[in-house]
Amino acid sequence: MSIHDHFSSPRPAVFTRTVNAHNLKHEIGIISSIIDDYPFVSLDTEFSGVILRPGKNPYDLYDALKRTVETYKPIQVGLTFADADGNFPRIDTQNPCVWEFNIKDFDPTRDLHAAEWIETLIGKGVDFEKNRDYGIDSVKFAELLMSSGLVCNPEVVTWVAFHSAYDFGYLLKMLTGKALPDDLPQFLLLLETFFGPNVYDVKHLMKHCKGLHGGLKQVAKTLKVEPAAGKFHLAGENSLLTWNIFRKIKDLCGGEVEKCGGVIYGLEA
Repeated sequence: MSIHDHFSSPRPAVFTRTVNAHNLKHEIGIISSIIDDYPFVSLDTEFSGVILRPGKNPYDLYDALKRTVETYKPIQVGLTFADADGNFPRIDTQNPCVWEFNIKDFDPTRDLHAAEWIETLIGKGVDFEKNRDYGIDSVKFAELLMSSGLVCNPEVVTWVAFHSAYDFGYLLKMLTGKALPDDLPQFLLLLETFFGPNVYDVKHLMKHCKGLHGGLKQVAKTLKVEPAAGKFHLAGENSLLTWNIFRKIKDLCGGEVEKCGGVIYGLEA
């Protein structure tokens, strides 16, 4: 069946729960309370730049990933939660919600960054001065995440992300408080330790679905999956979009998706 035979369902009105330092503990507490009911977690991170490396050798790509995580700082983490039927939590509102965590580590006045990318984020509404003053310290974020039940809980949680090596790379650096491992096998072992075997990279899943190519925005357009608020490049919105694309691909490809757990696009052995 061709992807072009499918059409998107009406987009939901989604509420983004913006998280800064003052409400971090409260929001992580909410997340901890819903994980058993909404164990599918879609992840997106935004960061200040990327080091590209030509070629498709997974070891070279991992080297570029490691150097990116060491060079550029995280800006946002987005999380979308769902149950097996695709339902989202509703917290203090009738609308489904996603979470967007603003990280304070990055300061554009002193930290290395890709200027054009930062301008794009500013245009989408990211306020770096506000993040610096009111955002979340990544050490505190990691500390609360570790005790939330969200990580190191493979019997319950399934993770979904798009081109996910960088997303998990940044989370692992925060969670461990250390640089990423020197080699790819150690990274993959660390990834499974924290996130378990049920990790699905949508970019990898695309290989099993004829007619899909490109980045998140292009795939969403092809599948006729629209962002709920039209805000590509913000982490909360992108985590939701990633989840909706995952669901559409799962409908199209069926059992092929189940075979792809634990495979990270670009880092396939």
